[in-house]
Amino acid sequence: MRKKIIALDGPAGAGKSSVSKMVAKRLNCTYLDTGAMYRAITYEALKRNISEEKEIVQMVENLNMDICAKEDTMHVFIDGEDITQYLRTSEVSSNVSRISAFQGVRNAMVKLQRKVAEKGNVVLDGRDIGTVVLPDADLKIFLTASVHTRALRRYKELKDTDTTLERIEEEIKRRDNLDMTRKISPLRKADDAILLDNSDLTLEETADKIISYWKKVSE
Repeated sequence: MRKKIIALDGPAGAGKSSVSKMVAKRLNCTYLDTGAMYRAITYEALKRNISEEKEIVQMVENLNMDICAKEDTMHVFIDGEDITQYLRTSEVSSNVSRISAFQGVRNAMVKLQRKVAEKGNVVLDGRDIGTVVLPDADLKIFLTASVHTRALRRYKELKDTDTTLERIEEEIKRRDNLDMTRKISPLRKADDAILLDNSDLTLEETADKIISYWKKVSE
């Protein structure tokens, strides 16, 4: 049976993680949330109060990070501590683009992501999976949605009670601009990726479409 390598890219709040988990479960694949890996690094840098590229790269190179699936959710551990619950706070969201743009950080993450994907039967989501990490993936999807739709989704999942929808919309616009204009691995649709706008689709409908695309490319 053919091993599956499916890459999902797209902007913040497009639903990549939720959709990827559902697709992976239905296709009996491993799910790797690359965004959570970058968020983990961001969280740890904030915790240690470091912001310079050299310091963060050194931290990443010596970081004891473990990833495992737990009740259909990818959990991230640093030095044995499960930090998953801290990865979606507004402070981490506001800093992850800046930290993940550092060349040394991205190089270390790409190596780890490729190592996991080599085994096949994997669904990865992020910002540059189809363009940089796995340019030869069997199926590439660029998942997007309107700014308002993405902000509403993020508003529902954020832990901070003092965050407003308007503030999140502005943050998403800022994040989009940073992701698309950064010099290293900017957010863009791969030439051979399928564009899927799920502004008006449910999670299940989005997963159905991706699975139908997979069936076509695997014939």
